[in-house]
Amino acid sequence: MTQRRSYAVGTGLFILLGFAALAYLATQTTSVANYRQGDSYTVKARFGNVGQLKLRAPVKIAGVRIGSVSSVQLEPDKLDALVTLSIDKRYHDIPDDSSAVIFTSGLLGDQYVGIQPGGSPEMLKDGDELVLTQSALQLEDLIGKFLVNGSGDASKKPAANAQDHKPAGGS
Repeated sequence: MTQRRSYAVGTGLFILLGFAALAYLATQTTSVANYRQGDSYTVKARFGNVGQLKLRAPVKIAGVRIGSVSSVQLEPDKLDALVTLSIDKRYHDIPDDSSAVIFTSGLLGDQYVGIQPGGSPEMLKDGDELVLTQSALQLEDLIGKFLVNGSGDASKKPAANAQDHKPAGGS
């Protein structure tokens, strides 16, 4: 009887440790992870489609987190999304002609804003807007394009290849 009880206690502890490990991984691999940000400045960017971009999503340059998304709202006059980025003041030397792109971590991961630095000698200041933006890439759109273009329909192939099929001896 005591051996059976020790198996039950061991199994219970193993399951409890497994749930604790899952909870730790879930918080560390998402934007819920603790990101301590000191003094920051805000930069705005407009996108035609933000996909599943969420508040507190990372803002990165070269894969390094430099800030987070502080708000996502619809601009009623232009019908596009206005995203406010909160960038740590340590990264004050971002050129003002930089571009913002919405990327996805992995195939089905969370989305984040990537900033690709420009070459301007002027730097971004608090309240500036990034003019060059690229919207989120939608997986559904990619699948649709692949299915339409990869259907194997001969009528959709260009006619420029017709010369490749001339007989070798003919004129």
